[in-house]
Amino acid sequence: MDVYKIQGQRELQGTIKVSGAKNSAVALIPASILANSEVTIEGLPEILDVWTLKALLEEIGGQVSFENGTMSIDPSAMIDMPLPNGNVKKLRASYYLMGAMLGRFKKAVIGLPGGCYLGPRPIDQHIKGFEALGATVTNEHGAIYLRADELRGAKIYLDVSSVGATINIMLAAVLAKGQTIIENAAKEPEIIDVVTLLTSMGAIIKGAGTNVIRIDGVEELHGTKHTIIPDRIEAGTYMIMAAAAGNGVTIDNVIPLHLEPLTAKLREMGVVVEEYEEKIHIPKVDKLKAVDIKTLVYPGFPTDLQQPFSVLQTQATGTSVVTDTIYSARFKHIAELNRMGAQGKVEGRTSIIKGETPLTAADVVATDLRAGAALVVAALIAKGETEIHDIYHIERGYSHLVEKLRLLGAGIDRVSVSESSIKDEK
Repeated sequence: MDVYKIQGQRELQGTIKVSGAKNSAVALIPASILANSEVTIEGLPEILDVWTLKALLEEIGGQVSFENGTMSIDPSAMIDMPLPNGNVKKLRASYYLMGAMLGRFKKAVIGLPGGCYLGPRPIDQHIKGFEALGATVTNEHGAIYLRADELRGAKIYLDVSSVGATINIMLAAVLAKGQTIIENAAKEPEIIDVVTLLTSMGAIIKGAGTNVIRIDGVEELHGTKHTIIPDRIEAGTYMIMAAAAGNGVTIDNVIPLHLEPLTAKLREMGVVVEEYEEKIHIPKVDKLKAVDIKTLVYPGFPTDLQQPFSVLQTQATGTSVVTDTIYSARFKHIAELNRMGAQGKVEGRTSIIKGETPLTAADVVATDLRAGAALVVAALIAKGETEIHDIYHIERGYSHLVEKLRLLGAGIDRVSVSESSIKDEK
């Protein structure tokens, strides 16, 4: 088993480059199923979720190559092979295979998705959309069966402004007959990225980035070449690291507009954030003051950044409150941070963090992707050497993390430890 060993209290300095957006990648790759010829996606992050999706496309007959961040997908020989188990259970976003395969083949069998457990995350809005388009959806033996004689456009109101449901319904609707209207659609940048790919493939979609998206179905979609947007969550994580442990850090390959909710809160804490066209620079921070955050759908503060941000709150003067309105169980990192000396407590959907508390190294466990990122931030500022276990969670979302942080001067290594030594420690 591999772990991260991080020597804390080393100042970070220099430039770090952001990879392509994970939350776009996991939708763009399934979207290629809808094409009748080769789709090339450039700038993909080299993370576990991308490799898993590559394997899934190959399982259904796709010819896929992936090298240096560029994936070429020939979907012409794909078949509607059931995917009830195996790789689909390794990531949450495997549900995008439902919309893509339903759109192309008018049927699909997809196992219930896996990924990080962050509390109940039902796919009822996805199913509601598929059924409105004319599909029959059943849950049989732990897999979702989707069947349709044909798909027809419909007006669909989402009870929750869900990114996953918005994208999944679009994937199913682009080849449906007639017009589909999605009301209360999510507005995240990743949705615009997916729409950019689909329109380049020949889809007719209007309204991406607003709460009403209109899709006029077409007969077929063709291959194309697409460059993914930068990962705003990765960029935000590095901004937080820079504020916590930096002595002048530049984050390269960013879209500052996508980071405005975080930038506003950092400035409120006393962090200087210098914005450029595709870069953000954060000078050394002298003093942090406590701020409260509340996660909301875009353009609000992103739930994916509340866990890393909470580490910054442990170093701020005063008491901070974090409220997560998106995921009810996204506070597992608090117990791990407390093992490092933090003073945090969880009350329902809220965590209360007392600062200013020095952190000390400990052996900790990444319980999910963004909790793992939070522990990396904590380890960078803690006294001593922190060992982070279950790093596979982290590597689902952060490409070449060790190499990138080393370039900034971090003391971080990825090392193998035996299972028995872990049990002995416990």
